[in-house]
Amino acid sequence: MDDINLHYRFLNWRRRNREIREVRAVRYRDRWRNMSRDGDILRYHGDSDEVGCFVAARPLSKRRRYFEVTVNDTGVRGMIAVGLVPQSHKLEHQPGWLPHSVAFHADDGKLYNGSTVGQQFGAKCCRGDKIGCGISFDSDDGQITVFFTKNGEEIGSVEIPANPEDLYPAVGMHSLGEEVVLDLNADWRVEDDDGQMIVDSHEEDWSRLHDVKVTGTLLEYTGKGKSIVDVGLAQARRPLNPRFHYYELEITDAGEKCYIALGLARRDYPKDKHPGWNKGSIAYHADDGKLFHGSGVGDPFGPRCLEGDTMGCGIMFPRDFSTDGGDDADDWDPDVASRPSAVQNNLYANNDEEEEEEEEEEEGDDLEGRKVMVFFTRNGKVVGKREVALPPSGFYPTIGMMSSGEKVRVELHPLSG
Repeated sequence: MDDINLHYRFLNWRRRNREIREVRAVRYRDRWRNMSRDGDILRYHGDSDEVGCFVAARPLSKRRRYFEVTVNDTGVRGMIAVGLVPQSHKLEHQPGWLPHSVAFHADDGKLYNGSTVGQQFGAKCCRGDKIGCGISFDSDDGQITVFFTKNGEEIGSVEIPANPEDLYPAVGMHSLGEEVVLDLNADWRVEDDDGQMIVDSHEEDWSRLHDVKVTGTLLEYTGKGKSIVDVGLAQARRPLNPRFHYYELEITDAGEKCYIALGLARRDYPKDKHPGWNKGSIAYHADDGKLFHGSGVGDPFGPRCLEGDTMGCGIMFPRDFSTDGGDDADDWDPDVASRPSAVQNNLYANNDEEEEEEEEEEEGDDLEGRKVMVFFTRNGKVVGKREVALPPSGFYPTIGMMSSGEKVRVELHPLSG
């Protein structure tokens, strides 16, 4: 009971934070003026005497500390600005012009820091260029370092007295024909031990990637998305264990159909099958809110999940569950984990492959799985749970996607640290 109570205290804490963010999301939505928006594309829609401005709904944070804009068209004058503003920024002004805002302007390469007079900062930007803006949390003196990039290379930085929670991504435009592509989920590079700049791809977190691209913590579906065989699958390198028993994803782009599934699967799960469809897997599907447990037919389980929602999955391990890893439970090797005998593994019952049946008979009951409780959450609230048998190799976090444009941001250890 102590472990379950501790687990629910974590979930309650996360729920309170999610509820606060949900209230903010309702109160503070994406705002824009003299612009049109089509997905991630922003276009100037004024008469060139008026500023067009976009302000994102959420500020930058340690989890999302960088965003990027690709210039599709510079229009008549290329007066495109990329930067950070307070949430209350007046949309009739370019980012960087008003106090507490800072921005890099593409037409003159100048940095505007709370003033209509800019300082020379970098080169002008043209069609096809990528302009990025991010923040660093290294300073302890109340100053925030804001840095800007062009085509993946840092231009420069400036320190401003601000709270990160008050810095919202913003894009400004001021002439006909201007068009940009906004990526609020872009990832920036980090320094390795040798001081070299590398991309923090997080690919080492995943043992199997099929039709899925990894950029930092962002997973993007790259398959055809035409039929049920066009599944994109991402499976984590390590299974859940008593120390790291829960993980989450946030739907950053629902794509065409939001065919996104979050769940757990055996290590050798087929790469072209959605989690939950085949034996040795269980998953909560976002598009219909159903739970799939080793079958292509799902059961009504919870609400549908949409763009912006956070889905979670975890295991309530029994108190007497043990691994041979001692204190290094995060380095648990499932092949040497202790498994009680005389427990039927329903996930592998009636296996169609004779070789596997013979192997199980030879190895005996000591490799059959133990019952555990798998639970799922939506926006920090428990949706439901299901008792299942733990596969011999353990349950691996597994994510499936199946329609064009789908993107999710994954936290494999959200309750640690």
